Amino acid sequence: MHLIYRNLCVTLLLSTCLAYLTPDAEGQSAAKSNLRAGVAKVDITPAEVNELEVVGHRRKVTGVRDPLRAGVLVLDDGQTKAAIVTLDLIGAYTEIVKLARAQIEKETGIPAANIMVAASHNHSGPGFDANSAWGKELITKLGAAAKQAASKMTPVTVGYGEDKIGFSINRRKVINGRAVVRLNEDGPNDPRVKVLRFDDGKSLTPVAVLMHAVCHPCFFTWGDKGSMPYPNGFPKMSADFPGEAQSFVEMCYGDQTSSLFLQGCAGDIRPNLPGYPYRCADEADIQWAGRDLGSAVVRTLAQSMTREQLATRAEYYPIRVANSVISLPGKEGRIEAELQAMKIGPYLLLTMPGEPMVEYGLKLENDIADRATPIIVGYANGHVGYIATTDSYSVGGYEPNTSKLLPEAEPIILTELSLLADRVIGDVFESFSKHPKDIKKREQAEKSRAGKE
Repeated sequence: MHLIYRNLCVTLLLSTCLAYLTPDAEGQSAAKSNLRAGVAKVDITPAEVNELEVVGHRRKVTGVRDPLRAGVLVLDDGQTKAAIVTLDLIGAYTEIVKLARAQIEKETGIPAANIMVAASHNHSGPGFDANSAWGKELITKLGAAAKQAASKMTPVTVGYGEDKIGFSINRRKVINGRAVVRLNEDGPNDPRVKVLRFDDGKSLTPVAVLMHAVCHPCFFTWGDKGSMPYPNGFPKMSADFPGEAQSFVEMCYGDQTSSLFLQGCAGDIRPNLPGYPYRCADEADIQWAGRDLGSAVVRTLAQSMTREQLATRAEYYPIRVANSVISLPGKEGRIEAELQAMKIGPYLLLTMPGEPMVEYGLKLENDIADRATPIIVGYANGHVGYIATTDSYSVGGYEPNTSKLLPEAEPIILTELSLLADRVIGDVFESFSKHPKDIKKREQAEKSRAGKE
């Protein structure tokens, strides 16, 4: 009798658990796709923060509001492996990129040239010194995170969606032929949020989320010195609105997913915090922005799991990566800059190593949108400072005046990114031709890109 009662209790318990799980798992089955993905995130906050100087708008901080994190998304289409690394830091400086790529390649076998290293451009984090204890720890953690991500690869399909944020604004206005610092609602802007979700098909919770938005993460930095309560900037380290948004998305999925942030062409886009010319944020502001972006992401994530949207998903996602290092005209001599194109199925990521003004993203998207779904990423694979448009030099202002580049750099960058797009989209004759000369040319380009020559 006791055994019968025990079995009955177990049956009821299992039934209750299955009933609880059913809403999430109903109608779901393992993803049928050639693409496999794995993700890991790691805390990269320095152990000692008291009186540490953060970069962006420099100031000393005395504690930590929220942790800085790095994310690593590893992808494999069966032939090509690639990785996307995101950092809650000011920039993906060349030294970070070189060391991170070498460490990740060592830990996972992913070719260094197939690794994208991108920063959110957070103005409330530490600077990087490769010889410091924290600098060495950062690189070690990135390698470990990549190894962890590669160890839990699973077949996935990819969903895509867009929404908007409401806190970004252009910070330039031309008055009497001269650009001044001004919160300009009529200036060019790109409030769109682009979201990729990677699903194993087993539940409604994504394996990983890749969000892309356009705005300086400088909520907590000084602006108008008279603004209370933080006239000198927020006194604690923070990942700013990208960190707040990532945490919000993860919270909505019970911390069972990992979200990563990619910054767009935010060179002249900042938070809309009015002042003279602007003020530092407080807790209400950062919650507004983080939850605004996070809510936009969650909306797209939910909508992309409806039956109509799932029906549009592909089962084949080829990965193609192309890089080039170009020589750009600078005010004090030539400047080398790495550009990268990474295509995951129909989704095309194009990177620039610095702070491109918003028009760069709009122009590139206009040229490419009917060939792939473009996601233009700034602050990736190096840092050359501001990447201002040619037109901006005629009226001056902070971005072109402080840029290391000459106005002639814009057409060179746009042309090279277009050529990289040609190589990975694969719809121009040279990219798929079987002619021996074209095959040899592609093989030589691949060897050079991978550093094998």
